[in-house]
Amino acid sequence: MGRDDKRTFTVSEPRAVPWLGIVFGYGPMLPFTIGAALAWWRRDDLGDAILYLTILWGCAILLFLSGVRRGVSFRTEGGPTFIQIATMLGLFGLGFVALVSASLGLTVVALALLIAGFTTVAILDPIAARTGEAPLYFARLRPTQIPIAILSLCALLALKL
Repeated sequence: MGRDDKRTFTVSEPRAVPWLGIVFGYGPMLPFTIGAALAWWRRDDLGDAILYLTILWGCAILLFLSGVRRGVSFRTEGGPTFIQIATMLGLFGLGFVALVSASLGLTVVALALLIAGFTTVAILDPIAARTGEAPLYFARLRPTQIPIAILSLCALLALKL
């Protein structure tokens, strides 16, 4: 075994949410709230377009979060766990099927899938943080960050029902 065949690293991470975690955690939640408010305010073709764009944004963010799960698994001690891979695949599947549903005009289905996906993140990421399968600060960030998306998506769902 050569010198480059194995690597050992030590990680020290804060429990506090880092500044970039706040910026890149809460910043992407703004289009959800703005989109939901504008869709409710403009109940016309423009409001429908805003609703559709907000759904697309939700798909992009959920697909991104599935990638975050996979990326973190590369640095998990002992290698990726079954839960990490299953969560990544589940989030990706929900995000992709929501994207297809939105593209087919199945707005209610897309919103329901996104709500399920973001609810999964809100529940599983704090657990993963406590077990070392995600950054420690996810235990503090996700319970306040992700409900913004969930509530906004629920508002859009209520608008479409």
